[in-house]
Amino acid sequence: MFGPTRCLGWQGPDIHFEGNMQQKHAIGAVLVWFAMLGVAHAQAPERITLDQAVDLAIAHNHTLKATQTQVQQSQAQELTAALRPNPNLTADSLFIPIEPQNFNTAILANVTEFDVGISYLFERGGKRHRRIDAAREATAQTRYQVSDAERALIFNTAQQFITVQLAESNLDLANQDLASFQQTVDIAKAQYKAGAISEGDLLKITVQLLQFQTDVSAAKVAKVQALASLREFLGYNAVPANYDVEGDLAYQPLQLNHEDLLLKALKTRPDLLAASEGIRASEGQYALAKANGKVDVTGALTYSHLSDQNTLGVTVSFPLPIFDKNQGEIARTRYAMSAAQETAYAASDTVLTDVNSAYEAFSGNREVVTLYTGGYLQQAKDSRDISEYAYRRGAASLLDFLDAERSYRATQLAYRQALANYLIAVEQLKEAVGSRTLP
Repeated sequence: MFGPTRCLGWQGPDIHFEGNMQQKHAIGAVLVWFAMLGVAHAQAPERITLDQAVDLAIAHNHTLKATQTQVQQSQAQELTAALRPNPNLTADSLFIPIEPQNFNTAILANVTEFDVGISYLFERGGKRHRRIDAAREATAQTRYQVSDAERALIFNTAQQFITVQLAESNLDLANQDLASFQQTVDIAKAQYKAGAISEGDLLKITVQLLQFQTDVSAAKVAKVQALASLREFLGYNAVPANYDVEGDLAYQPLQLNHEDLLLKALKTRPDLLAASEGIRASEGQYALAKANGKVDVTGALTYSHLSDQNTLGVTVSFPLPIFDKNQGEIARTRYAMSAAQETAYAASDTVLTDVNSAYEAFSGNREVVTLYTGGYLQQAKDSRDISEYAYRRGAASLLDFLDAERSYRATQLAYRQALANYLIAVEQLKEAVGSRTLP
């Protein structure tokens, strides 16, 4: 039966159950289970993938958002460049009598002079058109510069994301090693009670457990710090405080062609495109400087009232280009064109260097990872297992067993670091090419 009820500010159905006690207990258990499921779901940390992390950084990183406003600022400069000169309005009144007895309509009409004029500056040499072109070219260059800032942010985000994955992988390894060595300690205690090992060996094994516990604590701190650093790139409010990353630190073999990478980088790197656009922008500034060297003409139309006479006057004025022909700015912008060309050459060299360096780092780290996966990981594990088996049966010393344990842990940590270096090298190669998609 269902009936309305009121309870502590919440209105809902009042549920009455009819039946035996077992049914009530069963239904109550189901309700409790649903409540616990809801709480667990509410407390579950949000997990993000690498692609999601990149999207969040682009959408919420404050430094990038501040840089993106440069495009809007440059577009506002386009609006300023397109403005035409304002006309000038002038008005004057001459021969106004000071004596009160002479201040009458007759004097004002026949003696006082009134002039009203309007003038306008006529720009010559296509100045306005050149200003608009220069402003648009500056905006295009700014867009590429903002894209280059976004490229750097994406790499930093991906690098930090991989750092979090490395910290999480190291934490998993530390927990596994601690659990495994804890079993060894438990077995050693049982052997000591049975008289199979000495108290000295038991103490050595027990003290060694401290290293594994320390590794777990250090790995936890490293992961928390890595997540905090990643959150700074994503935007502090873009993710909750208990967020985590999705995806394991795994080897992803790639077969890449060096020449294809170079060709794509020369086509897509935003800093190189910005430098190329800088050449066109410098040419626009040079054309504007030459246009500014042209003499402008000011035309004026004036109405005058003097001694009961109404007249119109037309005035044309322009400066004589004897000394100032804007020759200094023309020379400066001509040299700026050469500088922009050299900057583009330097940017091209930088792109080629970045791709070559990133490709070599990628190849070297890939080779290191394949060495580990090709047998060294398994050999380190087999060595530890054999040493442990032999030690438990008295065929090996305690020092040999502990040394094999340390070698296994060091090999696992080195492999995870090599794997992280490989993944970072892949991201660095993407940054060098200027695209998230490698050819």
